[in-house]
Amino acid sequence: MTRTYDAVVIGAGVIGAAIGLELARMGKKTLNIDKLPAAGYGPTSNSCAIIRVHYSTLDGTALAYDGYFYWKNWEDYLATPDESGHALFHECGCLVMKTQANGHLKNVMRHVEALDIPHEHWGADRIVQEIPMYDLKSYAPAKLMSDPHFGEPAGGTVDGAVMFPTAGYISDPQLSTHNLQRAAEAAGGEFLFNRTVTEITQAGGKVTGVELDDGSAISSPIVVNVAGPHSAQINAMAGADADMKISTKPVRQEVVHVGAPDGVDFEANGTVVSDSDISCYIRPETGNHILIGSEDPECDPREVVDPDDYNRDLTDQAITQAYRYAQRTPSLKVPTRPKGVVDLYDVSDDWIPVYDRSCIDGFYMAVGSSGNQFKNAPVAGKMMARLIDYCESGNDHDSEPYRFALANLDHVIDTRTFSRLRTINKDSSFSVLG
Repeated sequence: MTRTYDAVVIGAGVIGAAIGLELARMGKKTLNIDKLPAAGYGPTSNSCAIIRVHYSTLDGTALAYDGYFYWKNWEDYLATPDESGHALFHECGCLVMKTQANGHLKNVMRHVEALDIPHEHWGADRIVQEIPMYDLKSYAPAKLMSDPHFGEPAGGTVDGAVMFPTAGYISDPQLSTHNLQRAAEAAGGEFLFNRTVTEITQAGGKVTGVELDDGSAISSPIVVNVAGPHSAQINAMAGADADMKISTKPVRQEVVHVGAPDGVDFEANGTVVSDSDISCYIRPETGNHILIGSEDPECDPREVVDPDDYNRDLTDQAITQAYRYAQRTPSLKVPTRPKGVVDLYDVSDDWIPVYDRSCIDGFYMAVGSSGNQFKNAPVAGKMMARLIDYCESGNDHDSEPYRFALANLDHVIDTRTFSRLRTINKDSSFSVLG
């Protein structure tokens, strides 16, 4: 027996669940399908879940700042209880170092000031006053540990930073996705786990539904690809990649966890830091740990992998990230065998996501979300739901793109920024910073 829905969302990560929620709140009968056993069980569960408000493009910055208000008022946004509790937003702020690699934040600050986002400029004295364990020697450009000059100061210092107080992190990203699932279910949405989509069914150039690995068929005039690292496979399955000028691919990433230096309560007093001089970002982690990720400098490998078959063990890359941060924090103790996680980014050609329709009527995509879109999930869910409604109402989104008015600031998103038909955005950082 074929089940019928108004919309099928492929994927139940944080963005897929948010899209399912917003479509359900618009009155559509929705079904999120995921090959894994629970919502947020894939890369979302290993996300650093940093909530920041600075980006390399104006619309990216606006989307992030609007998203902050949803995380700040998470329970109000959900309006739904969850037997597992609600995810907590730790609003500890984000300190971004002014470096040569980021143009001393001149481009970023244009967007921040245009949107009136709260911020403070800190000089070197203020940085060391607030973070006494820091050594501000410059080490750029970043190097691998195999480089004979790794760890040698390059001369000069980092002499400033910008503090964004409306930033922080979610300590349990999988729980936040479960929260979205419960809210979607309260609005009438459904979720189906442990099932893989094997075919996107079509007739006359329009989507008619999906078929699953158990042989069952689901009928729906709308299918949304939010399959994360599998997104390129789903697009190819549907033939939706035929006109795409921006492609996506699964890229392997490592994040290492180390203990805070002796005598430092980093969990209670630490902040998120983005430091492109050492090409690392960090945030506090439960158990007084520090989570350290790469900001994707040229020297670091960008390993495109099979999303179903890749090395899930930490490598020398994790050790390299830990020792890069130790350059900034000499009191850091780096264990011989550090702990951490290995997972995948869904990376577009310019590291800016694709939120768009496709060349196939009824088939939509929220893909290429790299490692930087977790924070945007609530607002991306709203934008995608309204973009879908705009298209399904007969509007030609390709010639007259939908314009999305943000709820929490006076800004309208030009969705061409996230089009599958765009040219590569040269304003991008071409990294996880977006």
